[in-house]
Amino acid sequence: MGSTVLRIVGWAVALLVGAFYGAAGTVGQAFMLGPVPVGLVLATIGSAALLIALRTLTGDRVNALFGGLGITAATFLFSQVGPGGSAIVAAPTPGTEWVPLLWTIVGPALMALVAFWPDLSHLRAPAASAQS
Repeated sequence: MGSTVLRIVGWAVALLVGAFYGAAGTVGQAFMLGPVPVGLVLATIGSAALLIALRTLTGDRVNALFGGLGITAATFLFSQVGPGGSAIVAAPTPGTEWVPLLWTIVGPALMALVAFWPDLSHLRAPAASAQS
């Protein structure tokens, strides 16, 4: 019973941390230095690092799934126009329409990649013992 509760709490924490990263990435992805989408690159690296850490530190794929769901949900939520007609994320300038589109794809793609990547740790163990 205790380990089940801890796993559920871990999933909730992963969802909240993912939502934080998704909100920060959604707001920051539009930052450009000339033609380089610095905000998008940093948001992608940060989100990938979070999901990889959630998977490797806990050894649980579900944590990476919940983190990715948080990123995706926050991206969706903060990309919408509010009831008063205002949006948190400003519309892209001409020529940069692909940046927000790419950011909406990054969260689910990273989630799927990290969560469903095969566990290759068992392949290294026999190789290490064979050299001894």
